[in-house]
Amino acid sequence: ARLAKRRLKRGVFHSVVDLQAAINRFLAEHNDHPKPFTWTADPDKIIAPAKRGHQALDSFH
Repeated sequence: ARLAKRRLKRGVFHSVVDLQAAINRFLAEHNDHPKPFTWTADPDKIIAPAKRGHQALDSFH
């Protein structure tokens, strides 16, 4: 999403090579100062609805 919002949305690219270069520049700049992703959601709150969905589907068979 950051790539699309910050580099691609406002960019003008005259060729595929220009587009690829813009993507590679964004990745290089972004990777200079990486920030690890921290998962904040509770896994149990994600898994519980999935289990209920599976149980509902199994009850129809």
